[in-house]
Amino acid sequence: MLLPFQRGMDVEMGRSVCENTLAGLNEDDTIFALSSGQGRCGVAVVRVSGPASALAVRSLTRGLPAARTASLRSITHPQTKELLDRGLVLWFPGPGSFTGEDSAEFHIHGGPAVISGVLQALGSLPGLRPAEAGEFTRRAFYAGKLDLTEVEGLGDLIHAETEAQRRQALRQMAGDLGRIYQDWSVRLKRCLAHVEAFIDFSEEELIEDGILNDVDAAVRQLQMDMENHLLDQRRGERLRSGVQVVIAGSTNAGKSSLLNMLTQRPAAIVSPTAGTTRDVVEVPLDIGGYPVLLSDTAGLRDTTDSVEQEGVRRARQRVELADLSLVVVDLTQLPSEPQQVPVFLSGHLKSILEHSSHRRQCILILNKSDLITAELKRSIQVALEEAGDVPPACFLSCHTRDGLLDLLTMLQNRLKTLCGDPLIGSPSLTQTRHRTHLQKSVEALYQYYQYRDVDLVLAAEGLRLGLTSLGRITGRVGAEEILDIIFKDFCIGK
Repeated sequence: MLLPFQRGMDVEMGRSVCENTLAGLNEDDTIFALSSGQGRCGVAVVRVSGPASALAVRSLTRGLPAARTASLRSITHPQTKELLDRGLVLWFPGPGSFTGEDSAEFHIHGGPAVISGVLQALGSLPGLRPAEAGEFTRRAFYAGKLDLTEVEGLGDLIHAETEAQRRQALRQMAGDLGRIYQDWSVRLKRCLAHVEAFIDFSEEELIEDGILNDVDAAVRQLQMDMENHLLDQRRGERLRSGVQVVIAGSTNAGKSSLLNMLTQRPAAIVSPTAGTTRDVVEVPLDIGGYPVLLSDTAGLRDTTDSVEQEGVRRARQRVELADLSLVVVDLTQLPSEPQQVPVFLSGHLKSILEHSSHRRQCILILNKSDLITAELKRSIQVALEEAGDVPPACFLSCHTRDGLLDLLTMLQNRLKTLCGDPLIGSPSLTQTRHRTHLQKSVEALYQYYQYRDVDLVLAAEGLRLGLTSLGRITGRVGAEEILDIIFKDFCIGK
């Protein structure tokens, strides 16, 4: 089944809260926007949030409904008193709303004229303005309703177009990933608080003996936990953005035919003339719930044609970047002796996939199985099984579609390995920025050990830098929290 999964926008609120503050906008404004999809629909939802939300509801419906209760109301223009629609109105007083502010929703009929009329009516009220992109979620973050990982999970859920993406996004939006980082932050704050207390008060004998040894053990365990989390082979990031799968091989092996068969449409030109494919043809797919960006590439061969040379260069470049390669081989071009096939395929793979790491992430597709006898096919299978050093192979006929189910099963299993099951185990990293900040945090913890016995102030700075990097992932870190721990744990000055 073909599903376009690429995102039209990327939720990247965590790089810097300040960077995402919309210049010139007043946070005390009341904002409104169409929250449902564009276009004609049965029901459209217009959301309002801010201090003038109650005024907006009263002005358009002549009364405020009971909190969190859907009320059928006539919706009129506040100036002209013209009836715009009849629909459901919901009132959410702050802080018990998505944004933490007073909020309201108008559930109206989804015709363009109705939507436009209601939006114009709201815009005519003092203190109300149209919301900017992502502004409702930004206000929810500022109100402490969501941390940055939950904001990103919400964005991923909105854009999820495969089952596995939906599952991963739901876990992140529910706070599973944020809780891991928050737990690490709490542990690191405690370590920092203990070190700073030791620096400031150890001479007054207010600090227990061995406190630094406890900090050493806690920091060492934190490092291990973070490093293990980073060793996820980019499963969550692949699942979020799509697995890069490349079809590679010699000319006329059946690469374009394979692409058309998997996409169930003529996405690429198929011709008996060698070298027909000159550029990379990309198609997004949903295979077993996993997002895939499937690329057909030019046949790899030596050529004097300058255009085809560029196609071959692009093909090799795409193979280098691939998460998984489908190497298509023409069965009729194999050695006549089955025992020689493994050696031939091993050499052929080295010419297609230059690095051994790529050969480990590869599926061999032995195409045109309808052109060989069943006896020869069995002999080749036995030879490959006995060799043991050839990647998993699948016999296929793009002409008869025989072997397609086996290929899809093999492909789905490999995708599950590359992306993992988002419902099992600890949640995976989903954003490049998470990985960057975690790596910086781990590096900062090494600074603690570097200066632990030389300068405890510099060692504490390492912990502080590590805590700051963690806080940038969730958007929550502050000096007051460290002071709270100092007073709670040591009761200094009591």
